[in-house]
Amino acid sequence: MTEPGPGIEAPPAPDTEPVPVLAVVGRPNVGKSTLVNRLIGRRQAVVEDTPGVTRDRIPYDAQWNGRRFTVVDTGGWEPDAEGRAAAIAAQAEAAIASGDVIALVVDSTVGATDADLAAARVLQRTKKPVILVANKVDNTRTEADTADLWSLGLGQPFPVSALHGRGSGDLLDTILDVLPALPEANLEEEGGPRRVALIGRPNVGKSSLLNRLAKEDRVVVDAVAGTTVDPVDSLIELDGETWRFVDTAGLRKRAKQASGTEYYAALRTASAVESAEVAVVLLDSSEPISEQDQRVITQVIESGRALVIAFNKWDLVDDDRRFNLAKEIDRDLRRVTWAPRVNISAATGRSVAKLAPVLRTALSGWEKRIPTGELNQWISSLIAAHPHPIRGGKAPRVLFMTQAGIRPPTFVLFTSGRLDPQYIRYVERRLREDFGFEGSPIAISVKAREKRGKNARGGRR
Repeated sequence: MTEPGPGIEAPPAPDTEPVPVLAVVGRPNVGKSTLVNRLIGRRQAVVEDTPGVTRDRIPYDAQWNGRRFTVVDTGGWEPDAEGRAAAIAAQAEAAIASGDVIALVVDSTVGATDADLAAARVLQRTKKPVILVANKVDNTRTEADTADLWSLGLGQPFPVSALHGRGSGDLLDTILDVLPALPEANLEEEGGPRRVALIGRPNVGKSSLLNRLAKEDRVVVDAVAGTTVDPVDSLIELDGETWRFVDTAGLRKRAKQASGTEYYAALRTASAVESAEVAVVLLDSSEPISEQDQRVITQVIESGRALVIAFNKWDLVDDDRRFNLAKEIDRDLRRVTWAPRVNISAATGRSVAKLAPVLRTALSGWEKRIPTGELNQWISSLIAAHPHPIRGGKAPRVLFMTQAGIRPPTFVLFTSGRLDPQYIRYVERRLREDFGFEGSPIAISVKAREKRGKNARGGRR
């Protein structure tokens, strides 16, 4: 049997049909995320030798032998955990509650630990199908050691090597045998919800905001910066509409400058922004706007996504800070005056309901189109009132203007020569003043007409 692995099966296409859910749980560093990558057939879950890299419950689409299902990766699950470990364990328990089948992953090189026994007792009480996965069985010699795992009381252990793929095909066949045709839980159908990425530097409150919007502890929140590593997406009802919000890792450095978990987290965040339609950049309103904040905003602009700026922790802002913040906005956010802003507090819930209207505004600007006839009348009037400066004895003429696309709005100016960058910025500013495009970046390119004459066929020698 061909073992699944990166590139063997493409991710299934989005579908509105509900699919069964497999929850992958186990204590820290037994190879859950590596197994998830093997099951879904692509390297998507962040994997590192350090325990505790995965902290939230992360769903991934999977497909095997023509059947679709969802695999939920979880953080390390330990009984009697405290602090952040307890929050991570709570996410694993939430995955167990929502899963149709549970895969308990055990490290076969260590054998059954007290934590594994405690987890097995909890799973026996759920009355759900449980598959015991003995991971890190890299050869036939070590396969015999898995017999001791019968003591967990979960039936036959399935020996696999998530890293090398050994036995994973048989495991997938077993998973399909136990998965129901339809999930027992009522899952929300995807009706094309708009995709929103929550991004920002570490510890600005992205996970707290997602939990506030979801009205439950959907992701782990901790005072320690960098708690979120994998993007976590949730379908959330907000202002009478379903939205798909994605919580992302806090961005400290550019991906090429980061290393280890931080490097992969930066890549996942960039991918989440690319797959989103609108990005909400969270800033900590109680602290000065930083270079990191500026870099995050630049990333959204360069990705061509709609942009909303949310000043979080507004409950911590006093009159002095409000005065200084107004000056910082004028100085540091001058280039994105077109982005709608909202002042919120994820901790208290202040004004989070205002997110929906500003998201709709930004998406409307992102998808706005101007008819070609109206656009050319506008550019003709603009040039007549404010012509391009004369360079070298004459000024280039704008022959024609068209909107080449939306999402983001993209315009092309056909001219008789090059235009000064300052003049292109002037055209963009007037486009915004006269047509709006609030919440969206604008792309303008210039196509100068080639000169005809003696040099048209290669010129003189």
